[in-house]
Amino acid sequence: MDLLIVTMASLLAGFVDAIVGGGGLILVPALFAVFPTTHPATLFGVNKGASVWGTAVATAQYARRVNMRWSALLPAAAAGFAGSLAGAWLVTVISPGFLRKALPFVLLAVLLYTLIKKELGRHHTPRFSGHAETAAACCIGLVLGFYDGFFGPGTGSFFVFLFVRWLGYDFLNASASAKLLNTSTNLAALLLFAWKGHVWWHFALTMAAANVIGSVLGTRMALKHGAGFVRIVFIGVVSTLILKTGYDAFMK
Repeated sequence: MDLLIVTMASLLAGFVDAIVGGGGLILVPALFAVFPTTHPATLFGVNKGASVWGTAVATAQYARRVNMRWSALLPAAAAGFAGSLAGAWLVTVISPGFLRKALPFVLLAVLLYTLIKKELGRHHTPRFSGHAETAAACCIGLVLGFYDGFFGPGTGSFFVFLFVRWLGYDFLNASASAKLLNTSTNLAALLLFAWKGHVWWHFALTMAAANVIGSVLGTRMALKHGAGFVRIVFIGVVSTLILKTGYDAFMK
């Protein structure tokens, strides 16, 4: 029964994550609810072991239909990998609990900005090119990669927001780009957790298959309905993240 519950959570997480990020909002709480006495690093490792496959498949699907800016994104993915590796190592040493109280306010600022700027992310007009775009993308990858390895909630949504706000992408292209970087950060964290013995592979592999199915369905829906649809889902996911992280930080 435990495996069934977390596998269904993984399928739903893959679906949501493929559209706009935020799959960890579903899967991580499910893992903590089903295995409340397990070391957090192990549950984070299982989460990464499942989600890395979904983000990789979503990246491949988006790449067939979206004009990915590989010259900037591949170095950014490498930076994200390095940042995530450092963050995942740190979470095996110290607790990320101090971030819990700040996260809801950061997410609230992201939501309010998105709601106020009604045209934000509706048009794809990249703000940089060449080395400037690569440098900006690498900064995003490094910082959010570290955050993803160390703590994680909302990483995909933060990737999407920064690609829209800073680099000038529309929500569809931002989501496609975020999937590539998120695959890199998930892989780095997974390798570190596996090296430290914090992955239950008999759970992670079954959950990975479900995550891929959800990812395929979510990517197809995003590609079918475009940037406007992704923006709506983004607002919904960030709103839910605010409620969830706020409850975890101040009500528990």
